[in-house]
This record gives sequence, structure tokens and C-alpha cells, in this order.
Amino acid sequence: MSNETYYIPTNFTDAGRVMGLFGLRNLIEAVVLTLPILYLCLAFVPLSMTPKIIVTLTVLVPVGGFGLIGINGDSLTRWLGSWWRWRKGRRLITYRGECTKK
Repeated sequence: MSNETYYIPTNFTDAGRVMGLFGLRNLIEAVVLTLPILYLCLAFVPLSMTPKIIVTLTVLVPVGGFGLIGINGDSLTRWLGSWWRWRKGRRLITYRGECTKK
């Protein structure tokens, strides 16, 4: 028996993460979600620049945060795929309130 001590570095779970918090897939999804919204807000909101920036950030920060965090620890596309498979594979069970005895 060996009494060797192994030290685990504090950042061992940071591999493949951006800023140690968000997965790369979540970051890409957040960018894909926010870029069209950013363009639409800057191009079509009929305000001067300061209110336009405020409106844009009011919309972009929650959408981008939602994209970064995901749902239940999964990315949005992974969660959507799981939900879609569940939706397609579920079966409808109906109960008519009658029971037959043999």
C-alpha cells in the first residue's frame, strides 16, 4: 500500500469553458441568439443613440444570459433535442372510467 497524496488543482473543471463558467457551446448559442436581436434593435428602433443602446441592452442581456446559462445545466440546443425526442416518443394514455372483469 502506498500513502501517496495526489493534489487536484482548483481549475481542473475549467477545461473547455469560457471564463471558467460557461461552456463553449453555450457561448456560441448565446452569440447566435443575440446577434440578430442586436441588428434588429440598432437598425429599426426609432430613437436617438442613448435610448437605443438602453433598449438594446435591456433586451440583449436577458437573452444572452439565458443562452449562456442554458436549461438545467444543458445547452439550449441539447435541451431542445431532448425535449423533441420526448415529445415524439410519448404516448397518449386515455382512461374511460370503465373496467372489465373476466
